[in-house]
Amino acid sequence: MTLATTQSDFRNHMKHYLDMVNDSSEVVYIARSKQRAAAVIDQNKLDWLEWQKPGSLEYAVAEDKLKEYGIIPDSDPELIDEDYDKYWEQFK
Repeated sequence: MTLATTQSDFRNHMKHYLDMVNDSSEVVYIARSKQRAAAVIDQNKLDWLEWQKPGSLEYAVAEDKLKEYGIIPDSDPELIDEDYDKYWEQFK
C-alpha cells in the first residue's frame, strides 16, 4: 500500500510514518511545494531497486512502477541511450 501526506503532516508525525515504512513496508510520498515530492521507502526495497540490472525483468517492472507513480518520466523518443544511462545513474 502507498501513503501520501503533506510535508508538515510528515514532520509532525514522523515516527508514525517511519514505523509504517519499516514495519509494514509502506511507501510514503510527501508532497512538497512547487509540485515536488519525496518518497520514503524501506531499506530492503531500496536495495532491491538499486541492484536490478538493466535489461532484466525485475528492472523493467521497477521502471514501469516508477513511471506509473510519476516518479520518473515516461519514455521520451528523443532520449538517446547515453542520456538514459545518465538519468538512471542519479538513483544509484
